Amino acid sequence: MPLYECVFIIRQDIPATQVETLTTGFAEIITKNGGKVEKIEQWGLRSLAYRINKNKKGHYVLFNLDAPPSAITELERNLGLHEDVLRFLTVRVEELEAGPSAILRKEERSERGFGDDRFGDRGDRQRRGPRRESDEPSSEGVVA
Repeated sequence: MPLYECVFIIRQDIPATQVETLTTGFAEIITKNGGKVEKIEQWGLRSLAYRINKNKKGHYVLFNLDAPPSAITELERNLGLHEDVLRFLTVRVEELEAGPSAILRKEERSERGFGDDRFGDRGDRQRRGPRRESDEPSSEGVVA
């Protein structure tokens, strides 16, 4: 069967317990239609890039799926009909990622203190020492 990744965003005012309920409901749709949910990741409440239906944030959920196309079509139909789902995107992939997704790995790095530096950890660079005399501008040619 083909492999898919599906990410959907649920409204910000829904409690986390109801997000889990919706997630299990959408996973049941896949299993009833002959597919299998390989992994479910809840990324939590995150800021949106732009407002969607007056929402600035949303609960993000990732599914890794091994399912026939008919099951994906049914899942997308239900996601589109549900009023609490803001957006969803399903992509066919060659293989599923075994470990945590890139989003969760990024969060782990930031918790350890290595995040938010786009150019690597600058703490390992050698700091400049005091300036040498040759680095200072010469006073020759300066008229007082």
